[in-house]
Amino acid sequence: MSISIPRGTQDILPGEVEKWQLIEAKARELCEKYQYQEIRTPIFEHTDLFSRGVGDSTDIVQKEMYTFEDRGKRSITLRPEGTAAVVRSFVEKKMFGLANQPVKLYYMGPMFRYERPQAGRFRQFVQFGVEALGSNDPAIDAEVISLAMNLYKEMGLKKLKLIINSLGDKESRTAHREALVNHFKPRIGEFCHDCQNRLEKNPLRILDCKQDRDHELMKTAPSILAYLNDYSKAYFEKLQQYLTLLDIPFEVDPNLVRGLDYYNHTAFEIMSNAEGFGAITTLCGGGRYNGLAEEIGGPETPGIGFALSIERFIAALNAEGIKLEINQGIDVFLASLGEDAKDYTVGLLQQLRMAGFSAERDYLDRKIKAQFKAADRLKAKYVVILGDDELKNNKINVKNMASGEQVELDLNTFIKQFQELQA
Repeated sequence: MSISIPRGTQDILPGEVEKWQLIEAKARELCEKYQYQEIRTPIFEHTDLFSRGVGDSTDIVQKEMYTFEDRGKRSITLRPEGTAAVVRSFVEKKMFGLANQPVKLYYMGPMFRYERPQAGRFRQFVQFGVEALGSNDPAIDAEVISLAMNLYKEMGLKKLKLIINSLGDKESRTAHREALVNHFKPRIGEFCHDCQNRLEKNPLRILDCKQDRDHELMKTAPSILAYLNDYSKAYFEKLQQYLTLLDIPFEVDPNLVRGLDYYNHTAFEIMSNAEGFGAITTLCGGGRYNGLAEEIGGPETPGIGFALSIERFIAALNAEGIKLEINQGIDVFLASLGEDAKDYTVGLLQQLRMAGFSAERDYLDRKIKAQFKAADRLKAKYVVILGDDELKNNKINVKNMASGEQVELDLNTFIKQFQELQA
């Protein structure tokens, strides 16, 4: 009986994985420039972390988490997102006491959500995200958005749209919450079961409902922007000023609420405008989450971050027809003729690799013509040919595959002479 891959997961094979590596390398390079340091948290956490941090009224907690009981009868959940785990580590490891503040971190790794698989959406998916903890300055919000936008742009994406909104502080949200309840309550029976449950728990989440998004009450729902107090309004205006200063175009969308309970003040999404990208256009989402650290037992700590899907990143590159430069080939392929020469290339291959060259040899006892074909498939810059006769005479032949030029070198000083050929 054959065993197939679980639904909603994927194998990333050679030829494709190099695209992932390029994106990951660019993300790390940018984080170094912006002074964000890597953090690696466990793939599973105590379930309470996500129900308290992400919010028990969210779709993630209600429907999408992979939760199980371990042998110690503890409820464990595969991480559905990265922020809660990073903040848990920030609190547990007392990073709020570090001299350098804010604490700026990034992560990269698999997340898990049980949802219907569709184009660009998987049950196991890979996220890159950043978190900046310890600053209430809207300039750090602009920096976080800038990092995400620059990552996309430096990989070649052009058809991007940034939308932003303010969810306000606690006072603003309380006033808006009351207005939303009064708006939806008289006709809440016309909405889905989830929205009916959200009315009292978190009415803001009704605005994020996919099933009822075309309902007429959605179009006339009170805007959060009308309920921002002076502090929240000034914060949002400052963010817009900084984005303009950074030459980052944006649109304000008062209906942008994001899907997690911990957001306040800044919320943003980056979308792809590429033709044929698909119905789900969001590439990246994030926002400010002041209060999350306190929710999981830490001191009062403001925070801002984002997360993006590598799978959707690659889908956007494909939609814009951007070909990443991958598979540049190897430096040298060792071809051998005769048993003694074949044995000798085992050690010679190691010498080449230790000298810094990417190198390969034949392992299938192929004829010399087939070995050259293998070298072509590997895009070898040079083919080194060693036969039993050459071995006896301490000679070795090197062929430049681009020019066709071939030279004979002394086997005893081959590595040094081969290095000189590259100069």
